[in-house]
Amino acid sequence: MHIGIDVGGTNTDAVLVEGRTVLAECKTTTTADVTTGIIKAVGGLRAAVAFEPAVISAVMIGTTHFVNAVVEGRGLAQTAAVRLGLPATRALPPFVDWPPRLRQVIGGHSYLCHGGHEYDGRVISPLDEDELRRVAADIAEKGVRSVAISSVFSLVNGDFERQAAEILTAEVPDLLVSFSHEIGRLGLLERENATIINAALRELAEQIADGLVESLTAQGIDAPLYLSQNDGTLMDLEYARCYPVATFSSGPTNSMRGGAFLSGLDECAVIDVGGTTTDVGMLNKGFPREASSEVLISGVRTNFRMPDVLSVGLGGGSVVRETPSGVEVGPDSVGFRLSEQALVFGGDTLTATDVAVAAGLADIGDATLVRNLDRTLVRSVLDHVCDRIATQVDRLRTCPAPLPVVLVGGGSVLVPDEIEGVSEMIRPEHHAFANAIGAAIAQVGGEVDRVFTIDENRRDEVLDSARQEAVDKAVAAGAKADSVRIVEVEEIPLAYLPGNASRVRARAVGDLVLERARA
Repeated sequence: MHIGIDVGGTNTDAVLVEGRTVLAECKTTTTADVTTGIIKAVGGLRAAVAFEPAVISAVMIGTTHFVNAVVEGRGLAQTAAVRLGLPATRALPPFVDWPPRLRQVIGGHSYLCHGGHEYDGRVISPLDEDELRRVAADIAEKGVRSVAISSVFSLVNGDFERQAAEILTAEVPDLLVSFSHEIGRLGLLERENATIINAALRELAEQIADGLVESLTAQGIDAPLYLSQNDGTLMDLEYARCYPVATFSSGPTNSMRGGAFLSGLDECAVIDVGGTTTDVGMLNKGFPREASSEVLISGVRTNFRMPDVLSVGLGGGSVVRETPSGVEVGPDSVGFRLSEQALVFGGDTLTATDVAVAAGLADIGDATLVRNLDRTLVRSVLDHVCDRIATQVDRLRTCPAPLPVVLVGGGSVLVPDEIEGVSEMIRPEHHAFANAIGAAIAQVGGEVDRVFTIDENRRDEVLDSARQEAVDKAVAAGAKADSVRIVEVEEIPLAYLPGNASRVRARAVGDLVLERARA
């Protein structure tokens, strides 16, 4: 047996799973410190189905800890950005496109140094060790604790980033280092930005990892802990300590994977209506379709692995207002205070949940407290919700044909059975816990994303090599060797570069070795 947990802005959901069977489920209110909510959720599972902690082979968690920290600008470490590329790249230094507030929070310390490679591996300029030692001295003097190292075309050759790290850590032994070639993709500024964000989260990742372990230990569970990644796969706790940025969109991803699992569909749209937001995404071969361009994180352009998800501030906790032009639903939400502030719980704030109860779509709280809601207002809110969600689905469609939609999330009662452009609306069993189920059934992945020079007669050899490397990475991450499969291979010729340069992406996934995890 294993446990899947998803921590949302309003609710913390947990499921107990054995094989592909859901044995128990529990929904609790997310707490301010988050870990308390996890303890309550696991306690709820034990109350529903008595089990000994020793039988749990693994715990999978999807969490909003890290993306919330960036959005709110809290808990971030002082971070230095060291770029290797001189004499090139002077025109656009690190942090050039960052919002001033966020840049100020992490210090905005940036350094331009010699180094970097051309697309074909030729050196732009050699590393200057004395230059890097001076950078290390300045970093130590300013009390910076984390550094993001980026180098021009480090996806072709990451040696300079690793050599620079050796020099910096020799001078500042406790420095936490993040490498751009391990985090981002093609595009220097976006890759560098993603690496800086990751570096700023490293200290917080240590604290949160320890807190999650303590929350499970409090329940007597001594099983390996895994966190959900943006691409629908898992990473172990030690990996999460180094790459917290990989969790940023794990919530919507878990819901989409859970929707695929519960519905049996691999090609469809998934609508996840939570307490705070509605997320709409597309599934391709059972995995979320990835964003093809840069992704904005709190106003910062990045290009690491993120699902192509459209989010709108609409959920069960959304505040409802009447205006001269009509009704407004969200984007602000009462969040995890729904049980205190919503009308059906004796509060004084009209929320989407109150409207759902008044319309007879949900049975939560005290329905008598909303029986006098104006019927015209109730219908207007439901129509407004339907129109906004239909718009999001239409934006994600790649062809005019109607497509099937899987509806999940606790707030899904707000969505009608028919939406324009939808061929079939599916509400599977356990749909309110799709996010936690998605975490529980998540697989282990391996990915290769690099630039190759492909000779005319070696194309198949290069692609096979990329596939095998992705498989090897999945197995090394804990996947069963006989379960690993290639789910994506993409070759993009880089026409603006000479020499038959192509970007090759290969992704493999496989089932987690739970027996080994327990050992």
